[in-house]
Amino acid sequence: MEETEEEKKDEADYKRLHSFPLIRHSDMPEEMRVETMELCVTACEKHATNNESAAKMIKETMDKRFGSSWHVVIGEGFGFEITHEVKNLLYMFFGGSLAVCVWKCS
Repeated sequence: MEETEEEKKDEADYKRLHSFPLIRHSDMPEEMRVETMELCVTACEKHATNNESAAKMIKETMDKRFGSSWHVVIGEGFGFEITHEVKNLLYMFFGGSLAVCVWKCS
């Protein structure tokens, strides 16, 4: 059974919509926020089936670029309450329902 042109367009729109990162909250400076968001997207795409590996990649990269003590949580359906350094928090969604939270705590 062949897909119609309309079904292909709908699927492409769905993929584009759900692969675009959505920042829910961030107090990072603009440059750091953009770099962190791009890193999160890259890690989640590279390790699409392994959130632990994606989190490790993000944490190690953030530690190298912005100093140590970064923490990363990736997953679906979790709650959190954290203490973080001011101007060092990013909370975003990617790929539909995958949440990524990155923060620094000394």
